[in-house]
Amino acid sequence: MAAEGQTVGYESFFGFMGVSIALVFANLGSAIGTAYSGMGIASVGILKPDVIMKSLVPVVMAGVLGIYGLIVAVILLQKISKNDYAAHTGFSHLAAGLACGLSSLGAGFAIGLVGDAGVRANAQNGAVFVGMILILIFAEALGLYGLIVAIILSQQFAKSSHSLLHERIWLS
Repeated sequence: MAAEGQTVGYESFFGFMGVSIALVFANLGSAIGTAYSGMGIASVGILKPDVIMKSLVPVVMAGVLGIYGLIVAVILLQKISKNDYAAHTGFSHLAAGLACGLSSLGAGFAIGLVGDAGVRANAQNGAVFVGMILILIFAEALGLYGLIVAIILSQQFAKSSHSLLHERIWLS
């Protein structure tokens, strides 16, 4: 077991897992939201082709979830270091990936279900459109909360033994 601030070799594994989890689960949420909404759009397009453009809103909102995962993955990748990367930082980056990925997955389910039902209802009664957009915004906010928490978690770092040694040399 390493002393506080020392590296033992597995730290970057957790950092890379955070990168993978953020990207994979955010894209999975995006795909689920797009698929469910797309099924509703396809069925509506047969009966009322004039509402297809208004019905694309859930697909666009689901696509943004994948971008959240990409943003977190890039931020985390830039912070992973071979030499100066402590266990605390690796765990923090894993938590950041989980926060972004799983919240985007949940948001994707919500957007997909609301999008499917919403575009079908909008085809029958146009007054439903504003309500559908409001519900979609709240569902998208779930993914945005995960992105914000992930960015905050990605800023957490612990000093490794290498940086502590560097500080001691400068302070001497």
